[in-house]
Amino acid sequence: MAFTKHIVVIFVFLAIFNICNGQSLKVGFYKKTCPSVEEIVRKETTRIISAAPTLAAPILRMHFHDCFVRGCDGSILLNSTSNNQAEKDSFPNLSLRGYGSIDRVKSIVEKQCPGVVSCADILALVARDATLLLKGPFWKVPLGRRDGRVSNSTEVLINLPPPFFNITQLKASFASKGLNTKDLVVLSGSHTIGTSQCSSFSTRLYNFTGVGDTDPALDSNYVAQLRRKCSPTDTTKLVEMDPGSFKTFDQGYYAQVAKRRGLFTSDSTLLSDPETNAYVRLQATSKGSTFFKDFAKSMVKMGKIDVLTGNQGEIRRTCALVN
Repeated sequence: MAFTKHIVVIFVFLAIFNICNGQSLKVGFYKKTCPSVEEIVRKETTRIISAAPTLAAPILRMHFHDCFVRGCDGSILLNSTSNNQAEKDSFPNLSLRGYGSIDRVKSIVEKQCPGVVSCADILALVARDATLLLKGPFWKVPLGRRDGRVSNSTEVLINLPPPFFNITQLKASFASKGLNTKDLVVLSGSHTIGTSQCSSFSTRLYNFTGVGDTDPALDSNYVAQLRRKCSPTDTTKLVEMDPGSFKTFDQGYYAQVAKRRGLFTSDSTLLSDPETNAYVRLQATSKGSTFFKDFAKSMVKMGKIDVLTGNQGEIRRTCALVN
């Protein structure tokens, strides 16, 4: 009982800390120092996603992965060095793509406003614009983040919720970042776009409890479909997370989860909690009536996790390198 109380106190403290830091961000932060930054980012992101629409999902995921490790400080963009393995080279991040796109946008912004706009802010803006380009929601991005100088691969596994987490573990992970249960089920909706490697869920198909069985939480017909695509040892093949509309940001994810066709355990487990279950079924039956509005709100909240502001950190000249 005492241990539980201590955990609750820690989560409350972390949530308060996150909120206080996030209040330093504001919409229009660069109004005087780089007034055209959002237009520059939007135009270049449009060029990138128009040419390669499948980059939108990994870039959105990159923003999430950045914020959950050391906060939204662009640390995921830093390269490893001879004596340090960076976040981007940790196992959960090896499937991320789009680093070159962020560098490309940053270089154009630097020509217009050298040393002014952080890589962390550019990542937040590109993630928003990429989502919008796949017919997703728009949200105003509060800006003013500074770039971190530390990136350590060992911190990724500690902080990033893996696809095999159950609802209890997910709620604890999100709570530690100042996010609540609604944020959890709303942000999970980002799985409406993108693909996953078979290895991220193959255990659910072939050896769920170690005796060659399948996960009973998965629809049996869906299991059969996935088995035709993924062998037990497949580590390269990609599967659509929201079959049929993985290049369109919509409410289709919730319809899939409601039919017991969530690809990951972290998707299926949303049906095991009253609050997340109710939200899944609401969006599935109402054609996503509140999803876009909710997603925008939760993305703004997530974008404020443990941010560096003021004189903290730095404004990197090149996103992959500390100054």
